[in-house]
Amino acid sequence: MATNELAAYSATQLTNLIRNHHLSREELLKQLLTTIDQQNPHLNAVTHLWRQRALKMVSEFKDTGQPFAGIPILLKGLGQSFKGEIDSASSHLLQNYVAPATNNFVKGLLSAGLIPIGETNAPEFGFKNITDSKLYGNAHNPWNLDYQPGGSSGGSAAAVGAGWLPIAAGNDGGGSIRIPASFSGTIGLKPTRGRVPTGPGEWRGWQGASINFALTRNIQDTAKLLDALSVVQMAAPFQVPLPEHDFESTLNEVPKTLNIAFSTKSPVNTVVSEAAKSAVQDAVNFLEQAGYQLTEVDAPIDGTTLMQTYYTMNAGETATMFANMGLDDQTIHDNVEPLTWALNITGKSVTAVQYSQALAFWDQTAATMDHFSTQYDLYLTPTTAFQAPRIDQQLVSDENMEKLLNIKSFSPNERLQLIWDQWLPALTISPFTQLANISGQPAISLPTYVGDNGLPLGVQLMAKKGREDLLLQIGRLFENAAKFKFKA
Repeated sequence: MATNELAAYSATQLTNLIRNHHLSREELLKQLLTTIDQQNPHLNAVTHLWRQRALKMVSEFKDTGQPFAGIPILLKGLGQSFKGEIDSASSHLLQNYVAPATNNFVKGLLSAGLIPIGETNAPEFGFKNITDSKLYGNAHNPWNLDYQPGGSSGGSAAAVGAGWLPIAAGNDGGGSIRIPASFSGTIGLKPTRGRVPTGPGEWRGWQGASINFALTRNIQDTAKLLDALSVVQMAAPFQVPLPEHDFESTLNEVPKTLNIAFSTKSPVNTVVSEAAKSAVQDAVNFLEQAGYQLTEVDAPIDGTTLMQTYYTMNAGETATMFANMGLDDQTIHDNVEPLTWALNITGKSVTAVQYSQALAFWDQTAATMDHFSTQYDLYLTPTTAFQAPRIDQQLVSDENMEKLLNIKSFSPNERLQLIWDQWLPALTISPFTQLANISGQPAISLPTYVGDNGLPLGVQLMAKKGREDLLLQIGRLFENAAKFKFKA
């Protein structure tokens, strides 16, 4: 047996080892807790551990044939409430808030046979593609501690990328699973809008842009988890039919012919690194050798307007979140970070017309991409335009930071422009992921490339709504050909 089973085996394999009595749940959990104790001071990936609760859950676990036989998992410290545990959203504002209930997504993980043992680091309210919470501090990249693991599911990506465990939960409202997957060298799937459990109060998370799932190191684990979580909730505003066949059983049914579009052009006309271009070219070469037709073509979207409407949504949803909390502006101002404060004030001045127009543009984008997906089975791009930024890389200028702090002094239109200006350096690093959130399509980041600097960068594949099977099958193709590059 390996000395570190959590690093050596997938969650599916660990489940089989447990059921064949070659490994116990207790020793697996203790192994993970020991690893976190030893390595978390370097990565700062985990913010809370629930030792006694996890040990109790393991000892009381009833194996009824669940997909996973009591495998430990880390929850993301944002949007994944576990009753009785801190639910801070990585903000000083909520640092002592205790979740009054377990949300439906976490209930789905529990039903799948996964045992939450703690939660991971994330940026405040998940607004960033890096993990730099003022409450918990920077998370670090397992490939090089001087670099970011990405965001907003950065702690989960760092933990899986470091080999601590095979699955950690995340969520993705603009690339927050796929961006850290790219930076940290893991598999990151964002399912189709409406695929996984949500619930009242969460039905329209970022107007359907945000969806929960996980980061993994194995395609079978990814498929098995998606099968376990897939649901049709008739009360929900977003629906996707269940697949005719489960995802896991069709992993090896890779179509013999596929028409695949690919692009390395930033949708907002920003610079794309040579590393990102090389990652895509390597994938193109592999897929062509596999017999597929690839065509270089850009998605027919207005990327700049797409991002402008996305920021309008962010602002409006932030202001709504605080309005629902019933907090006064001074309390918010004194307890949140500058970007959060600026989004709150900007959202208050977004008109109903602007918000409605933004959502109408999203509907048009979804229709355009649905048509594009009838022409091309898959759309291949870099996941991120660059590899991970350094921990000390400044992504907001001093000038814009000062403006964020004094956002009330600007007009409504100036506020929206400032939100764009301050986010542009970060957007330049990761301009490819937001499209799938807005269109509702499934997208996956695959860890297929490592640059000369020793840092990974993923490639992203998007498919038609409901066609996660294609993404997983192509992921399996890369996996079987030993194209995945994980940290040694």
